[in-house]
Amino acid sequence: MTAPDPASPNHAFPDPAGEAAWRAAVAKVLKGEDAAERLVGRTLDGIPVAPLYPPAAAPGPSGARPPCTVAARLDADEVSPLDDVENGADALVLVFAGAGTARGFGLEPAALAPALEGVAIAHLPLRLEPAPYGGLEAVRALLELADARRVDAAALDLDAGIDPLGAMARTGEAPEPWRVLSGLVAEVVAAVRGRGLAGPLLLADGRPHHEAGASEAQELAAVLGTGLAYLRLLEAAGTPLDAARRSLSFLLPADADKILTIAKFRALRRLWARVEADCGLDPAPIRLQAETSWRMLARRDPPTNLLRNALAVAGAMLGGADGVTVLPHTAALGLPEAGARRLARNTALVLRDEAGLDRVADPAAGAGAFEALTEGLCAAAWDVLAATERAGGLPAALADGSWALRLAVTQGRRIADFASGARTLVGTTAYPLDAEPPPAVLRPMPRAAPRAPAALPCLRDDQLVGPEGALP
Repeated sequence: MTAPDPASPNHAFPDPAGEAAWRAAVAKVLKGEDAAERLVGRTLDGIPVAPLYPPAAAPGPSGARPPCTVAARLDADEVSPLDDVENGADALVLVFAGAGTARGFGLEPAALAPALEGVAIAHLPLRLEPAPYGGLEAVRALLELADARRVDAAALDLDAGIDPLGAMARTGEAPEPWRVLSGLVAEVVAAVRGRGLAGPLLLADGRPHHEAGASEAQELAAVLGTGLAYLRLLEAAGTPLDAARRSLSFLLPADADKILTIAKFRALRRLWARVEADCGLDPAPIRLQAETSWRMLARRDPPTNLLRNALAVAGAMLGGADGVTVLPHTAALGLPEAGARRLARNTALVLRDEAGLDRVADPAAGAGAFEALTEGLCAAAWDVLAATERAGGLPAALADGSWALRLAVTQGRRIADFASGARTLVGTTAYPLDAEPPPAVLRPMPRAAPRAPAALPCLRDDQLVGPEGALP
């Protein structure tokens, strides 16, 4: 894959006279300055972002698509999901205690039955977020609930969320070397399949890498590398590749850079289609979920997070996500209360049901900027993936620390951008309030537990700018 250069004068515009007039007007304003130097930006992956693009070819689907589901998080025993499912949410994410995404809260497996009281689990898509290496325990808890309610496991629309490589990334530890652990994971998948579950079981998750400062291409490469590792372990256990790929789902965080979010989601579908083709398979649609970025949430002036979430959801829906979960705007301060959860849910519902952002399969298709950024991300991510695969794959890169070092370099550039003012965080580094009323939360954020030295860091942007951004 080769990234296009939108700054090149060789692109063909459909209106040469209009292009020439635009360039002349820009040259007059810049008074001799180099337009490419002044107006063309670069992403963290070095992909050019130009002010003007010609139309482009539009590979991929067109027309209508299935509605994007709106999922609500159930992440504490004292939170009821009934308000969510009765008021617009059409999927649930069950976040278990100890999961990296629980942020110190979460459900105990034994509390699953009372937590889901009144919820028709056979008629609602469910996604599990287990504790590290606790996927089997989480699935068993749900199956016990299904048995108690006389619900056939085959009737469940379940994404089990088992992600040992995500656990390795977040904890820096593994109970066994990967060659052993991968075999155990294959056994877990076989055991769960034996209970009749038909949905995806293994999750290729971009969040641990995103929260450690990954660029968009690095995040994509990590998700691809995770998916490849899971295909390999299933194939080694005797599962045909065509069946193995149906055991996978994918999740990407969506952040306030709507343009890059759209391109990132589009790029993952293209990249995984190439992986499948290289495996001798006819590419098939993947299940791609979105969650608004934890990294972008700020503790100071939390209402600004409402706008960040709206941009992120718009990017995910326009980029083709099959489902979206919105983190409440107060999540960085503690366990969100009902009002914050309602705003999170309704952010996605307004953009889906009123703005109709999920009604076209690929609304960015053919737009020069989106096609160039999508292809640029594809090329950059493929290069990162190829380098990682040559060194033994993502499991090896996590184990030897080389992946963490790669992300640390990118995180350092992000920190430098905040220090120079090239990046801003409204309400934190720009236009902060002198005094803020504390927002309501059910429980304050607990103090983070110490992390193993090999664990990928989990840092929000406001924590990169120092103690002023990270409130005590």
